[in-house]
Amino acid sequence: MNRPTLEAVAARAGVGRGTVSRVINGSPNVSAKARDAVQKAIRELGYVPNRAARALVTRRTDMVALVVSESQLRVFDEPYFAGTIRGIGSALSETGLQLILAMARTPQEHERLEHYLTGQHVDGVLLLSLHGADPLPGRLEEMGVPTVLGGRPVGLDPYSYVDVDNRAGARQAVKHLLGLGRARIAAIAGPQDMGVGVDRLAGYRDALLPSGLPELVAFGDFSEESGATAMAELLAAHPDLDAVFAASDPMALGAMRVLKAEGRAIPDDVAIIGFDDSKAAMHADPPLTTVHQPSEAMGRQMAQLLVARINGEELRQPVVILDTHLVLRESA
Repeated sequence: MNRPTLEAVAARAGVGRGTVSRVINGSPNVSAKARDAVQKAIRELGYVPNRAARALVTRRTDMVALVVSESQLRVFDEPYFAGTIRGIGSALSETGLQLILAMARTPQEHERLEHYLTGQHVDGVLLLSLHGADPLPGRLEEMGVPTVLGGRPVGLDPYSYVDVDNRAGARQAVKHLLGLGRARIAAIAGPQDMGVGVDRLAGYRDALLPSGLPELVAFGDFSEESGATAMAELLAAHPDLDAVFAASDPMALGAMRVLKAEGRAIPDDVAIIGFDDSKAAMHADPPLTTVHQPSEAMGRQMAQLLVARINGEELRQPVVILDTHLVLRESA
């Protein structure tokens, strides 16, 4: 029995051969109707793309790498990463591309990874959680490896990235605390070598500046433990504080733990707002008011942009900024 061909799929689906090819290669430039027709024809005919033959012609590996510049503990513990990876996975599942997850923190790990990623092992790279002016995105682009970043980096001007409006989200959170009549509003800010950390602190300052209230700032690394440490520092320096904006839900949860241990009632004595809208925020005691960031949508957008770049398509919108909104619960 002969293997069904690309032409047979096209005939069954009532589309051109190029459309079938774009669906198989995961191009977003196909209508939903055409994609459904092609996928139905593929199932009915039992068509299997000959990837080995295609790789020889296209030099494609059908592999995409997701590089996260954090420890395994952070990646598997924190809700932002889980949501983003889910979004990436769901977008890539429609394309036939396989995802490799790599974590690299030290310069040595970065160097080893760079050799691998530029050695024709992958078709493209997604980068998350970059710190400082990391040279990896620039080197990958120089070597012709399509790259899309998650989050605006500090000190770099990448061609394509997806982010949320962190500054506006933080500003909305602090304005809400001001609206509650809070007058000693502290911030637990994220790392300042990351765009997300810089932008959320800037949003806090945007809201506070017109009020004339003092800035009370401590820094964490987005983890729960760092939030607890920062909260203890803030209480020691400013025992009369009456509100806290934490730049991540895990840091807010760490802060709540310290506030309770110090006998401060939430929100009566100290109101607190986080940033993520994680499941843990919903189940906190009291439930945590937080800024919702669409991490799954961010992951999907990253994957879609990368697939388009891998397929050689011109990106109409290489930088995508997604909106945030405040989710009100009992903590503020």
